[in-house]
Amino acid sequence: MSEVFVLDEDARLMCRVRDGDAGAFDRLFERWRVPIVRFAVRFVGRQDRGEELAQEVFLKLYRARARYEPRERFAAWIFRVATNTCLNEVRRPEYRHRPVDVEDLAQEPTDRSRPRADDAVHALRLQAAVREAVATLPDTQRAALLLQQDQGLSYDEIAAALDSTTSAVKALLNRARRTLTERLAPWLEARRATEGVGT
Repeated sequence: MSEVFVLDEDARLMCRVRDGDAGAFDRLFERWRVPIVRFAVRFVGRQDRGEELAQEVFLKLYRARARYEPRERFAAWIFRVATNTCLNEVRRPEYRHRPVDVEDLAQEPTDRSRPRADDAVHALRLQAAVREAVATLPDTQRAALLLQQDQGLSYDEIAAALDSTTSAVKALLNRARRTLTERLAPWLEARRATEGVGT
């Protein structure tokens, strides 16, 4: 199984970084900047701090380059660093969660093309409700959920990123989904009622 990880394109780029290829690091940064920023912003609930934490992640990667060994897919490795960085942030005594700014919500429009004004407002409010619900999940549940839904990591990769087991990850995700379903029930019911009313 480890041979598959050795052949991972990003892992090979990181090996080149380890061997002194600065251009390879630039390529990794360009490939992973957006996913890491998105993950960090959604984890801590703040655009500015999320971007700063993403920079810290890449700094840590660069500083650890000499010790890098491709024992897993690069995605699992970089998100382990990102998850630990974000966990350290939210576990600081002075950390206080702030609601997501409206400007942040505007960066992720709905998929509907030219929705009616009331639909757009409802969708925006639902997005805010989802983000707030995710933000209130316990740290490891939030991490597992974001790694799966935003980044598409497998159970095994999430387990690697969290230094956990596959069965523990499945349990975390089940609890997270159950909590979100309960907290978002009013929104989902309202949406069903709206969709059931003609055109």
